[in-house]
Amino acid sequence: MSKTISFVIPVYNEEKRIAKTATALRNAVLPHSLNLEKIIFVNDGSTDNTLELLYKFSNDVAEDTGVPVEIVTYSENKGKGYAIKTGMSYSNSDYTIFFDADMATPLSELEKFIPFINENKPVIIGTRKNGESTVVNHQPRIRELMGMAFTLLSQIMLNTWVTDFTCGFKAFSREARTDIFSRSKINRWGYDSEIIFLARKLGYNMVEKAVIWSDDKNTKVKVFKAVFTSLFELIRIRFYHLTGSYELGYKKFGYVGKLLSRINLASH
Repeated sequence: MSKTISFVIPVYNEEKRIAKTATALRNAVLPHSLNLEKIIFVNDGSTDNTLELLYKFSNDVAEDTGVPVEIVTYSENKGKGYAIKTGMSYSNSDYTIFFDADMATPLSELEKFIPFINENKPVIIGTRKNGESTVVNHQPRIRELMGMAFTLLSQIMLNTWVTDFTCGFKAFSREARTDIFSRSKINRWGYDSEIIFLARKLGYNMVEKAVIWSDDKNTKVKVFKAVFTSLFELIRIRFYHLTGSYELGYKKFGYVGKLLSRINLASH
């Protein structure tokens, strides 16, 4: 039985790469068991010509794919996490996947998710780090080392043991998408760790699948700034959990549920 899927693509000052994104979408051949329902671009306050190019290319993408292209835009840059959360709220498909405009992981890799989608796995995470993935172009060594350090920090601080938090190729079932992204609060670099942490705390079964990935040398990420920002956001995630801000069942179970959650936190 076929499943519907929507794409969420956050963009910020991507005028040099948006044509590449559009071409990849126009040429994509999806698995027969998936019915593409909507393509959602979220323009995260771009200050270059990104928005104009999105409108320029959207008709061609819609014509070639046969599905509507929705452009969500706002004037203030609020962060990639905010953009993805916003985009997720515009989907009602069986599954929604987000990926980066640089197409670091080709859409053909979606085929690898099909067995898990057929099994109704709620959270499917693309990984570059489980020893089975294919990295075509590696990041500079310093960025790879920083990424390894962030993964280890996320694992330890959040007690969440996936191999790759930051690969921008993740799919969520409708229920998981609603539960997770309605609670997420991190707007910038730590958003990946937060949504994976929330998935674990909400009891969703997460699976990782190795994917092809290639570094884009034109990335705008300022690695040292991102490291310190991400560390602070990991602390914020734990703080939100400690104070009950994520509402992980508290309303449903009242005071007893909140007490049990505190006990569960202490045990971790």
